Amino acid sequence: MKRLFVLLTALFAVAALQAKDVELKSPDGRITVTVNTGYHVSYSVERDGVRLLAPSKISMTLLDGVLYGGSDNFRVSRRTVRQNIPARVFKRASVKDHFNEMTLSAGNYEIIFRAYDDGVAYRFVSKEKAPEIAVASEQAEFAFPADWKAYVPYVARDYSSYEPQFFNSFENTYSHHTITQWERGRLAFLPITVEAPNGIKLCITESDLLDYPGMYLTNRGGGIALRGVFAGYPMQVVQGGHNMLQGLVRSRRNFLAKVPGQTSFPWRTVIIAEKDRELAQNDMTWRLARPADSRDWSWVKPGKVAWDWWNDWNIYGVDFEAGINNDTYKYYIDFASEHGIEYVILDEGWAVNKEADLMKVVPEIDLPMLCAYAKEKNVGLILWAGYWAFNRDMDAVCRHYSQMGIKGFKIDFMDRDDQQMVQFYTKAAETTAKYKLLADFHGAYKPAGLQRTWPNVINFEGVHGLEQMKWSGPEVDQVTYDVTIPFTRLVAGPADYTQGAMRNATRNNYRPVNTEPMSQGTRCHQLAEYIIFDAPLTMLCDSPSNYRQEPVCTEFIASVPTVWDETVALDGKIAEYVVIARRKGATWYIGVLGNWDARDLEIDLTPLQISPKQGTAFVDGANAHRAARDFRKEEVSVNGRWKVHLAPGGGAVLVL
Repeated sequence: MKRLFVLLTALFAVAALQAKDVELKSPDGRITVTVNTGYHVSYSVERDGVRLLAPSKISMTLLDGVLYGGSDNFRVSRRTVRQNIPARVFKRASVKDHFNEMTLSAGNYEIIFRAYDDGVAYRFVSKEKAPEIAVASEQAEFAFPADWKAYVPYVARDYSSYEPQFFNSFENTYSHHTITQWERGRLAFLPITVEAPNGIKLCITESDLLDYPGMYLTNRGGGIALRGVFAGYPMQVVQGGHNMLQGLVRSRRNFLAKVPGQTSFPWRTVIIAEKDRELAQNDMTWRLARPADSRDWSWVKPGKVAWDWWNDWNIYGVDFEAGINNDTYKYYIDFASEHGIEYVILDEGWAVNKEADLMKVVPEIDLPMLCAYAKEKNVGLILWAGYWAFNRDMDAVCRHYSQMGIKGFKIDFMDRDDQQMVQFYTKAAETTAKYKLLADFHGAYKPAGLQRTWPNVINFEGVHGLEQMKWSGPEVDQVTYDVTIPFTRLVAGPADYTQGAMRNATRNNYRPVNTEPMSQGTRCHQLAEYIIFDAPLTMLCDSPSNYRQEPVCTEFIASVPTVWDETVALDGKIAEYVVIARRKGATWYIGVLGNWDARDLEIDLTPLQISPKQGTAFVDGANAHRAARDFRKEEVSVNGRWKVHLAPGGGAVLVL
C-alpha cells in the first residue's frame, strides 16, 4: 500500500508539472485569462475574482491528424499595445485599441490570447511549411460556472439534423432561457449574449472571418457548456431556391476549410460588460478585424436609400401606373433629390426573373436612361442582385454597371456561411472595390470584421428586420426585438434593418399587410431607430408618397447622419429599453427605444460634456398608446438631464 501511495503521488506530481497555468490580465487588471497547457489546452476567464468562463477546451485538428492545442511545450511571449485607430465609415471617428497579448508558440502553430478591458479573444495561427492545409475540425467550447440564461437566436429552419440548419438567412427573434433549456440538436448563430451574476453580460461572437466557415453554437450534452459547430466545405452545390438565385449544398467534404499553411484563423471573442449599455457601444469586432489596405477609400460614400420593395412600389397621386418601370423610378429619384437622400435602390424585379443573369434587364426598365437621370439629380442608383446571378460573372457585372454609373450592389440570398460562401463575401468585397462600388450584403450572416478590411462593404442584414412585418403575425414581438439587438446582434456590427415606416400600429392594432405594411410601435419608435441602429447605408423603407404626407418626419429622417464621430450609450437594459447618443460634428443626436411597457425616463446627459442647450425633440404624442402615429415635435431646454415619457412600443429623439 505504501509503494502504491508513493507511485500515485509521483504520477500526480508529473501531471501537476505538465498542467502548467499561464495568466494574462487586461490593462486595467480586472479581467484574468488563465490558460491551462496540460494534456489539452483550455482557458478560463475571471473578472474581479468572479469566474465567468469555467475551463473551456480549444483545439484544431488537421485532416492529416496534426493536432493544435494538445499537450505541447509552449514558448510564451507577451506584448502590450496602446493605440488609437482612425476609423472609416463607422460609429466613431477614432477607436481606442488597448490590450495585453500572450502568444503560446509550438513548433507548427500558435495560440494568441488578448485581454482587453471589455473582454477577451483568442485565435489559432498555423505556421505549417506546406503550401496548403485542410482543417478537419475545430473545438471551441464556452463552459459556464452555472446554468445562466442567454438570448439565443436559433436558426429558423428544420433542425432534425445539422445540414438543413446550415442553410438559413440568419434572421430570427431571440429565445430567452437557461443554457440547459437549449433546444435539443438545434443550432444558434452569433452573437449570443449570456447573463452572468450581478448584471454582467457576456457576448460571444467572432472577428476577422475571411477564409473560414462561420461558427454556430449548440448544447450537445445538455449541460452548462456551449460548443462551436461549423459547416463542412461544400462538395456539390446546385442552383435553386428563391428564383433560382441560391446555391443549395447537396453534399459536403470531410473537412471544414482548406487554407494556406501560413494562416491566421478567426478570433473567438467573449465581450464582457458590467452594465448592459456597455454592449451597445462596444467595437471589439471592428478592433480585431484586419485593417484595410492603404488605397484611397475616399470614394466610399455612406448615406440613405429610398427603397421600393417594402412598400411594394405603392406610390399614389400620379398619372401613371406604379410598378417596376421607368416612371416609378424617376418618381423615387425625384423624391430622393428633393430631400438630399443619396441613393435609390432598384430591388428585385429589374432583371429578368429566374434567369440568374444580371445582363438581362426587363423591357420596362431603361437603366442607362435612369442612371443619367439620377446623375442629373445628384442621386446614385444601387442594384439588387441575387447571389447566383452575381457570382456567375462577378467581374464582368461590376465592370459593366460601374461604367454605366451604378454606385453599388445589394447582394442577396447567400444564406450560408461555409468556407466557400465566406470566400464569396471576400471576393465580392474585393471586386466591388476594384470598380468603386458599394456592397450591401442581404440574406447574410452577421458582420465579422469584413467592413473594416473592405470599407466599401457598407452594411449587412443578418437581422430580423422590418421586412418581416410584411407577413409576420402579431405573435412576433418586433418591438421587444428592437430593444434586444443593441445588446446582441448590433454588437457585431451594422445591420440593414430597413426602418422608416409611416404606418405605425399599437400592439392590438398591428396586422401583416404585404402591399401596405406597417410597423409595430409608435412613430417615434421608427424615428429613434435611425439613431439607435448602426447602419452606414440606411433604408427609407416606406413609399415616397407616404413620406410626402409626413414632411416633419421626412425632414428629420433625411437629415440624420449614418456615420458618426462619437457614440455613447447612455442607458439601457436588454429587452426593455435603450438610450444611445451619437455625435456628428457639433451636433448630438440622442435616440430612445422602449419595449411594450410605458415608462418615464430621466436621461443623464452629463457624459456628453455639453453645456445647457436648446434642442429639438420628437416624442410620443398624448394618444400614441391608441394611435401609434401620434407624435409631437417640440423645442426643449436641457441642463444635464432630459425627462421623457415613452408610450407602449414608444421612442424619442433629441437633437442638440
